[in-house]
Amino acid sequence: MPLDVAAVRAQFPSLRSGVAFFDGPGGSQTPEAVAGAVASTLTSPISNRGVVTASERRADEVVVQARSALGDLLGVAPGDVVFGRSMTALTMDLARTLAREQAWGPGDEVVVSSLDHDANIRPWVLAAEAVGATVRWAEVDPATGELPVGAVTEVLSARTRLVAVTGASNLLGTRPDVRGIADAAHESGALVHVDAVHLAPHARIDREALGADLLSCSPYKFFGPHLGVLVARRGLLEELHPDKLVPSSDAAPERFELGTLPYELLAGATAAVDVIAGWGEGATRAERLTSAFTAVEEHEGALRERTEEGLRGIEGLTLWSRAARRTPTLFFTLDGVRPTEVHRHLAGLDVNAPASHFYAWELSHRLGLGPTGGVRVGLAPYTSTEDVDRLLAGVAEVAARR
Repeated sequence: MPLDVAAVRAQFPSLRSGVAFFDGPGGSQTPEAVAGAVASTLTSPISNRGVVTASERRADEVVVQARSALGDLLGVAPGDVVFGRSMTALTMDLARTLAREQAWGPGDEVVVSSLDHDANIRPWVLAAEAVGATVRWAEVDPATGELPVGAVTEVLSARTRLVAVTGASNLLGTRPDVRGIADAAHESGALVHVDAVHLAPHARIDREALGADLLSCSPYKFFGPHLGVLVARRGLLEELHPDKLVPSSDAAPERFELGTLPYELLAGATAAVDVIAGWGEGATRAERLTSAFTAVEEHEGALRERTEEGLRGIEGLTLWSRAARRTPTLFFTLDGVRPTEVHRHLAGLDVNAPASHFYAWELSHRLGLGPTGGVRVGLAPYTSTEDVDRLLAGVAEVAARR
């Protein structure tokens, strides 16, 4: 069924401000149901997890429900879901743990990609450097924005221990062939970590189908609160022993979760998954999520085409998002105009389209844009045709003033 955009927009109180939000790749707007879940959890009778009192059981129920919801979203069992402060923090901890547990050392190699956000680059670089392992780079094609499977295979070897790759570029929207990359990495005996932060708001994810051993995302990019999620293939978490406090649980996934979990944020994450599922049809939440993402991709795809067509018609504008398969994310620069000037002009029109490198540090430099970067336009399920037309009119105004 097609996405009911009006009904979707009605779920987001911030849209009543009249602002057109194209900054979803940095953090989406929040549905009322998510805010309600956070607030009601904070104000309900709740204690640390346990089985004796009703408030203890309530805390445990929140955690169980969140693992189930994120498991449905990402195609894993609830017991393979880890929560943390952020995707970056989880990946930093994971990289250090893998380097130690798998005894990485001189002669071993890790592969990172210049297409990625730095959160899926620097943790692996730092972990490798700390033990004397070698970092090898799979390079993006700046002309197309593509990361071909061959760019990864040419730097694989029998000593590759891990390949880190994005599910979708947060700067260009490029969706590389993750399954092809994972298959090649596994043939070399390497693990695969997929950064799905930018993919999760736009496409149905199945960890096993992607071939990822480990996959991470951030609920605040798909309408939830600020926290991070790490999932793993069955049994892998049992093999790893991260640093932890002596009295804390040694069970997986709890051994990866440092300190008391933020119950209110977990309740919000569950609500965010249920909001998305509510846009689809089916007997189970997993089926409804599949249906919903089909509708989301159709809606966002049509808006992306409209936006691209309009931007291409603006003289002096360079559209850097060129890959064949992409999320609805567009990145552009305008000759003779600093990206921040475009950002400020649009903000004056109540159109939020920020300018930066957006932590895709390596990619921005490979494109020749350095630390300045460009303007990023991120479409979302709540984006309307009117939003797009306002954006295009605003960019055209900036271009006309050059």
